[in-house]
Amino acid sequence: MAIKTCILSSLAKVFLDEEPKNYKRINRLSSFRNEKIAFQFVCESDKNEDDISLEISEKLNVYKVLSVPSVKPCADDIDDYYLRTTPGLYPDILCPYDGEKMRIPANAWLSFWIEGENLDAGIHELEISFRNNDGEIICTEKITLDIIDADLPEQTLIHTNWFHCDSLATYYNVPVFSDEFWRITENFVKTAVDHGINFILTPLFTPPLDTQIGGERLTVQLVGVRKNGETYEFDFSNLAKWIDMCRRCGVKYYEMSHLFTQWGALHAPKIMAEVDGKTERIFGWETDSTGKEYEEFLSSLAPCLTEFLVNEGISDNCYFHVSDEPGEDDLAVYGKHSTLIHKLFGEKFKIIDALSEIEFYEKGYVTRPIPSERQIEDFAGKVPELWTYYCCGPTDGYYSNRFLSMPLQRTRIIGMQMYKYDVKGFLHWGYNFYFTQLSVRKVDPFFETDAGYAFSSGDAFVVYPAPDGKAWASIRLKAMNEAVQDMRALQLLESLIGKEEVLKILETDNGEKFTMSFSEYPRSEEWHILKREEINNRIKELI
Repeated sequence: MAIKTCILSSLAKVFLDEEPKNYKRINRLSSFRNEKIAFQFVCESDKNEDDISLEISEKLNVYKVLSVPSVKPCADDIDDYYLRTTPGLYPDILCPYDGEKMRIPANAWLSFWIEGENLDAGIHELEISFRNNDGEIICTEKITLDIIDADLPEQTLIHTNWFHCDSLATYYNVPVFSDEFWRITENFVKTAVDHGINFILTPLFTPPLDTQIGGERLTVQLVGVRKNGETYEFDFSNLAKWIDMCRRCGVKYYEMSHLFTQWGALHAPKIMAEVDGKTERIFGWETDSTGKEYEEFLSSLAPCLTEFLVNEGISDNCYFHVSDEPGEDDLAVYGKHSTLIHKLFGEKFKIIDALSEIEFYEKGYVTRPIPSERQIEDFAGKVPELWTYYCCGPTDGYYSNRFLSMPLQRTRIIGMQMYKYDVKGFLHWGYNFYFTQLSVRKVDPFFETDAGYAFSSGDAFVVYPAPDGKAWASIRLKAMNEAVQDMRALQLLESLIGKEEVLKILETDNGEKFTMSFSEYPRSEEWHILKREEINNRIKELI
């Protein structure tokens, strides 16, 4: 058996059919005590070999990097910073490896993701080996981990990827709010928090997102409603259970689901209520959002919900939405609804919305706008808190995104960009959206990664539903967590030398100065790894 092996950084994407020649081999990495540090052990054999086990000289987390199919890897409008643009298999899933014996197939490049967390400070000399069925070591690679005797500061970024409860109930075929639903949901929330997502979409009512006009998504409504003639009673017991679960998982911020429909705010979300002893829909697509009845409903809800959230002690960390992605044509309708929501909830809570027209902010309709990264420069310096998002785009202009076809450095670079611009919050629409576009039908995310050819593969989710009800992370989720860790490392260095000096270090490429923006940065895995090492070493010198 002839086997090739090497150690690559966590920014490498190793395709089954291609030797990863474009990545620099590494033998040393550094990190801080309270961050994840990861690298990849890569191999290729000239023949099938059974009963092989992977061994590491120190206990670390190990995952097999599995590939998934992509029929639509990218959009039509792209730039040249993609790895591939053709349908095929793309590395993405991180399947836990617990030391079991396995087969190494012939002529396929495999990768094992190896990750340490909360390691003791000091030098760790690691050996990673394959052992055959006869007990013989057949290959070994070595790497040194330098765990610096310091901690990164607490995460300041408010980070959400929209959490889709109906995806979990549908995929696992469990009733909403059953014991099994709560168990699975908590597993997925834990994985989110473990990767820097600290802001969870909370379905007060079934979120009016990505839904076909006139269609329905499975009801996931935390607020119980009883209608008695023209008055309403509210039951917050499931919402209390949700908050308790989020607290156990370490969630810090709560993102209340949108109170009007997406792309125009023309209708109310689906709201179910008990009426004369029966459960029925009292608001939805048939509801004119400007009508008096829905306004009266919100006016009844607001004081009760406010009192509940204040008593729960989370009111300072609750954010409300009006409607997602309104356009210029929606300015008048959005303005009317925004005025109402600010009147009802704005005194105690913060109001945010994803939108990219600055006129909404200038007219006072939203105090915390969330523009796309392509439009963020229009908002920088004009708003008191800068937030941003990306989703189906941008697909060109070298902006950061997380498609399977993109380099992981393109996903991770946003951490350094958000540091420079003092970004307060980041939003993405798809943590676990396991449907086709507009939620017309469910998909198996292990086989259909583009939401029915609608989005570039990887846009709709960053975790996979494991058979045991747990969430398997993707290498893209890991890269985004590393982006947040980069941001925290830069903040630590800033506390020692000031931001101006940090930017001098950050905005250097091979000794040449450049100006980093959301579309301009060194497009290089090697630059990124070396820059993070430079930052770490400077901190180590100063402390």
